[in-house]
Amino acid sequence: MKKVTIDGRAGTTGLRIEERLRERADIELLALPEERRKDPAAKRELFAECDVVFLCLPDDAARETLPLIPEQVVALDTSTAHRTDPRFVYGFPELSDSLLRRLPSARRIAVPGCHASGFLALVAPLVAAGLLSTEAKLTCHSLTGYSGGGKRMIAQYEAAAETDPLLRAPRQYGLTQRHKHLPEMQAYAGLTAPPIFCPIVANFYSGMEVTVPLFADQLRGGATAEDLRALYRDRYHGGAVFYADPQEEGFASAAALSNTDAMAVSVLGEGDRLLLMARYDNLGKGA
Repeated sequence: MKKVTIDGRAGTTGLRIEERLRERADIELLALPEERRKDPAAKRELFAECDVVFLCLPDDAARETLPLIPEQVVALDTSTAHRTDPRFVYGFPELSDSLLRRLPSARRIAVPGCHASGFLALVAPLVAAGLLSTEAKLTCHSLTGYSGGGKRMIAQYEAAAETDPLLRAPRQYGLTQRHKHLPEMQAYAGLTAPPIFCPIVANFYSGMEVTVPLFADQLRGGATAEDLRALYRDRYHGGAVFYADPQEEGFASAAALSNTDAMAVSVLGEGDRLLLMARYDNLGKGA
């Protein structure tokens, strides 16, 4: 039986991971008593007993905690702290055959960011196949439920969304174009520059919809929408990511895959203007 602990299990992501692991008979969940959960010595002692440690902490706390985890213990960091760190393997096995081979033996794994997951699922295969230039200048829109903002944002929406008109309407953020997911979006897509990124939070709990618009002349070799669909179907088969066009009579809801661990990718539009779309749960495949 594998022994697992979640450091930061009271947070939104930690709670969801714990919920899933408690359903398994082959995992024993270990935890420190509340009064010792921030004690470095107690943490070090607990981590040494474990096979796997999940870090569900803010970035700085994740950096401080990592040295307490023995090298032979698997550490999965859900923060942004180590996503482009060469010591870590990026935890998106469907993204490439290389990641799929490396992850089973990895001892340091960076869990992808929620927005980044959709962007990379759409863009990385096109760059790898040579259908999209590494120098492509892209735009990415990402609509997410408010649970992606963590406990503070959840409390804000659940307390005031019905009375505050600013919360009832979608809100765009990341306005400085310095969103913390941009480094991994650029690095793992194989791009020379990050995209223009437009994240939007709206008044629903969970779900995500990432869209990358393309003009057909951005694609190499005269590739068409059907070529892209074929590429995605070939890349994503038998796993959590799959190809599926929306079936909602002209609409595509960001909540379509809420409460699942799957991701559906789609190619919409035809001719000169295309929309690449990924839909999933920000607390599922997004976490």
